[in-house]
Amino acid sequence: MASEIKRRLVHVSGTGVPALYLLDLLTWQQLRLMLVLGSAVALVLEIVRLLVGLDWRIYDELTRSYEQNNLAGYALYFFGMTVTAWAFQPRVAIPALLMLTIADPISGLLGSGELGIKAVHTLLVTFAVCLVIASLLDLPLPAAVLGALAATLADGVKPVVAGYVIDDNLTIPIGAAVAIFLGLQYAPTLV
Repeated sequence: MASEIKRRLVHVSGTGVPALYLLDLLTWQQLRLMLVLGSAVALVLEIVRLLVGLDWRIYDELTRSYEQNNLAGYALYFFGMTVTAWAFQPRVAIPALLMLTIADPISGLLGSGELGIKAVHTLLVTFAVCLVIASLLDLPLPAAVLGALAATLADGVKPVVAGYVIDDNLTIPIGAAVAIFLGLQYAPTLV
């Protein structure tokens, strides 16, 4: 359980990334470039870890068993954030990034270590947290609901394809951003 709490604290610390933009400490372009740098560093570390055999104690503490021979969640976290920030403008990307950095660690504490589909109570909490995040960032209700649903689905279902777990650190921000974007573009015309 101690490792799980450490992993979740590291996860939530990523909230500092979108906060730099929200607090006007970085421009959107600077934030995007910072994410590219973070992704590049993560990729180099993962190449060294997986191909050379870098065996730092921190990897034992912060990675799951299914990450031992695959890309670790922290790298996918950076990749998901980077893709989201480059593919979408702040109005769409920031809520999606915060759904990853805030809702996912909360969900993880409620349903730690689960593969497959998470429990209903965990999914409901995840949805509620995502909806609050989107609402606090002034997204219209349809876009907020769609983003929260996509993030909850990405968090709640971890499929395994050819022995590789499709990690929610990659799918939450991208899926939520796509759903928010579609909600902003098309949901008003549905009413």
